[in-house]
Amino acid sequence: MNQKLQEFYSQISGRNIAVIGIGVSNTPLIRLLTEHGAHVTACDKKEKAALGEVAEELEALGVSLRLGEGYLDELNAELVFKTPGMRFDHPALEKARAAGAVVTSEMEVFFELCPCRLIAVTGSDGKSTTTTLIARLLEAAGYTVHLGGNLGRPLLPDIEKIKEEDLAVLELSSFQLHTMKKSPHIAVVTNLSPNHLDVHRSMEEYVDAKRNIYAYQGEEDLLVINADNSITASFAPLAKGRVRTFGSREGNYLYTDEAHNILHNGNILLRRDEVLLPGDHNIENYMAAICAVRDLVPMEAIRRVAGSFQGLEHRLELVRTLNGVRYYNDSIASSPTRTIACLNSFDQKLILLLGGYDKHIPFDTLGEALCGKAKAVVLVGATADAIETAIRSASGFETDPPVIFRKENMEDAVAAARSFAVPGDVVVLSPACASFDLYKNFMERGHRFKRCVAALEEV
Repeated sequence: MNQKLQEFYSQISGRNIAVIGIGVSNTPLIRLLTEHGAHVTACDKKEKAALGEVAEELEALGVSLRLGEGYLDELNAELVFKTPGMRFDHPALEKARAAGAVVTSEMEVFFELCPCRLIAVTGSDGKSTTTTLIARLLEAAGYTVHLGGNLGRPLLPDIEKIKEEDLAVLELSSFQLHTMKKSPHIAVVTNLSPNHLDVHRSMEEYVDAKRNIYAYQGEEDLLVINADNSITASFAPLAKGRVRTFGSREGNYLYTDEAHNILHNGNILLRRDEVLLPGDHNIENYMAAICAVRDLVPMEAIRRVAGSFQGLEHRLELVRTLNGVRYYNDSIASSPTRTIACLNSFDQKLILLLGGYDKHIPFDTLGEALCGKAKAVVLVGATADAIETAIRSASGFETDPPVIFRKENMEDAVAAARSFAVPGDVVVLSPACASFDLYKNFMERGHRFKRCVAALEEV
C-alpha cells in the first residue's frame, strides 16, 4: 500500500463524513469509507423504499441514512463527498463549507491517490466510445488497464489493486471536472458543443469546466484535441505540455482523406475498411484514441482492435432486422449533435424516434438536418413540441420535410415506426435529448426500446 493511501485511510478514520447520493458511483465509496473507520452519513432525495436493499445493506454497515426532501438540511460533517451532478455552489454545500467542512468528490480523491499514469477523456460527444477504445488498445498492447469514471464504475474502491505500472483510463463529465485541481497525464477532448445547459449557467461555464482536464498538466503531459472543432482548437495555445491534434485537414498529427482513411505525415495508418464500427464520426473517435496511445501501442495492435471492436451498447447498436427493416438503438444520443452524427452515419433517409428531457439546447440545427436526411420522425417526451417547431421552421421543410408522428410512449412510437417502414428502411432511436422525463437514464431508455423491438411480430 502506497504512503498516500495509508495517510488517506488514517485521515478518514473516526471522522464524520457525509456522502451525497446513494447511486452507482457513491455506494462503493460509502463501503470503502466505513471499512476504514469513518462515521458515514449517506444522503439521498429518494425515500428508503425506493433505495431497496442498498439502504438495508448500508444500515447494516453502520451508515446513518438521511433520506427524502430534507436530505440536505444539515450536513454536519468534516468532509463531504458530493454526487457528480450536483453543482459545486449548491446552497447546502456553501453552508457546509462555511461551517468548516471540506467538499470533494470520489474522482478528486482518486486523482490524488492513484499511483499509476492517468488518461482521461471528455467532450460533448464520443466520450464513452473513445475512452473504451483507448482501454482496448492499451490492453491489446499488454497493459493492465483500469477503466472507469463516468462510464459507471468508480475506481477509488479499487485503489489498492492498482499498481504503479498500470494505466487508469477515465471518462470525465463536465460535472466531475468542474472542481478538479489535478489533470491527467494524457487528456483527450473529443469535441465541444452546447450541452447540459440545464445545469451549467452558461456555455462559457460548461467550457470552463472542460478546461480543467488539461489546466493542471505539466510540460511532459499530453493534450489531444479536435482541430475541426473551434472550441477545442482554442485550447492548444493554453496547453502547458505537448499537444496533438486530429481532424480533416493535413497538418494535424492525424487527419483523414476523402475516403476517411486515417493518415499521419502523408502515410495511411489505418484504412476506413479496416474499422468495423459504422459511422464516420467513429473515425474521429479512433483518431482521438490513437493520438492518445500512439507512444504506447504498436500499429499491429491498433489494427487488431479496429477489426474486432463492435462498439458499445446504446451507440448505433443493431438490435434486429425484421421484414427487411433494420432497427438501431442509439439511446446515448442525448444531444442534437449526437443525433446529427447518427443521420450522417447512413447513406439513406432514416425513420427516427426523437424527444425527451429538456436540457435547454436549441434544436435549430437538428431541424435543418432532419429535413433531407429523415424520412419520418416519431416525437415523444417533453421536447416534442420544440423539435417539431424546429423542423417546421427549417429552410428545407418546404422542399424535403420528414413525416411527423406524435406519440405518448415508447411502445406506441416503435409501433408507429414499424407501420410506416417498408423493406430496406432503417429505424433508429436517437433521441437528441436526455431521458429523465420518462426514464432514469439513457440505458433504461435503450433497454425499453430493445424490448419493444423484440416484441414486434413477423408479418
